[in-house]
Amino acid sequence: MSNVRPETMERITTPELANAFIEEQVKEVRAQVGDKKVLLALSGGVDSSVVAALLIKAIGKQLVCVHVNHGLMRKGESEQVIEVFKNQLDANLIYIDATDRFLDLLAGVAEPEKKRKIIGGEFIKVFDEEASKLEGISFLAQGTIYPDILESDGVKAHHNVGGLPEDMQFELVEPVKLLYKDEVRVVGKALGLPASMVDRQPFPGPGLGVRCLGAITRDRLNALREADAILREEFDNAGLNKTVWQYFIAVPDMKSVGVKDSKRYEGWPAIIRAVNTTDAMSATIEEIPYALLHKITARITAEVDGINRVLYDLTPKPIGTIEWE
Repeated sequence: MSNVRPETMERITTPELANAFIEEQVKEVRAQVGDKKVLLALSGGVDSSVVAALLIKAIGKQLVCVHVNHGLMRKGESEQVIEVFKNQLDANLIYIDATDRFLDLLAGVAEPEKKRKIIGGEFIKVFDEEASKLEGISFLAQGTIYPDILESDGVKAHHNVGGLPEDMQFELVEPVKLLYKDEVRVVGKALGLPASMVDRQPFPGPGLGVRCLGAITRDRLNALREADAILREEFDNAGLNKTVWQYFIAVPDMKSVGVKDSKRYEGWPAIIRAVNTTDAMSATIEEIPYALLHKITARITAEVDGINRVLYDLTPKPIGTIEWE
C-alpha cells in the first residue's frame, strides 16, 4: 500500500464501508505478518486504539501492545488504557512507567522540535528494549493516519513519520495510514471499541509535552494536567464534548502577578484551545458560552496550584496550528 490515497477511494462514513475496510485490512495484515509477532505502541489515543483493535481481530495474541507512560499523559489516561485493553479486550499488554526517564531527558529543553524528537526518539528506544526481551518480534505497528503523512513534510516532526532509526529491525504495519480522523472513528465503532475511546479527541504523540510550552518542569506539567482535567470535565458536563472536535489547555513558561488570599503572587496562565475540524488540515474556533468560560476559570484558578489566569485562544487554522508547539 503506497502513501498516497487513491482518488477512487470512497470516504468511510457508514458501518458497511467500515466493515469492508476492516475485512480488507485483516486479510492484508494476515498476509503481511503470517505467524510472526507485531509490536504496537499503544498510546490510548484514537489512532493507536483502533489499530490495536484491528490487529487483535486479525492476529490476536500475536500482537504485543506496549503502553509507555511517558509522564506526559492526561489525567487518568494510562489507567483507561489498562482497563479497556487488558481487562476488556484481553490484549497482550505490557505497561511501562517511564515518567522519570522522559522528564529527565527533557529537563531544560525549550525548543519544540527538539522536545518532539527527544520524546519520539526515546519512545523508539523503549520499544527496542522491550522488543529485545520478546521472542520473534518482526513488525512494528503504528497508528499513522493520512494527515500525518500530508503534514510530515516540514510542518512538524511527527513521532511516527520519519524519525525512525535507520537500523531499526522492524517492518512497519500501518493499517489506517490512508484514513482521515473521522474515518478512523467510524472504523473503531465498527470494531466494537467503547465510544469513550473512539470519540475521544485526538492527542498528539508527545502528549502534554507540546502543551507545557517551553522547557517542561514537573510542577508546571502537573498544573497543566489538573487544569486540562477540569476543562474536559466541564466540557463533558455541558455536552460540548459532542460538538467540539478538540479542546485542551496549554500552559506557557511565563508568569504574571495575581492576588490570592489578599496577597500578590505570581502564577502561570492556562490557555484554553477549542477548535472544530473534519480533517485536521484546517480548523475553526468554537464559540463557548461565557457562563461556562467563567465557571472553568473559577474552578481552574481555585483548584489548580500555580495557575492564576485563564485565557481563551481565538485563532483559527490557518493561521494558527491546532497545537501551540
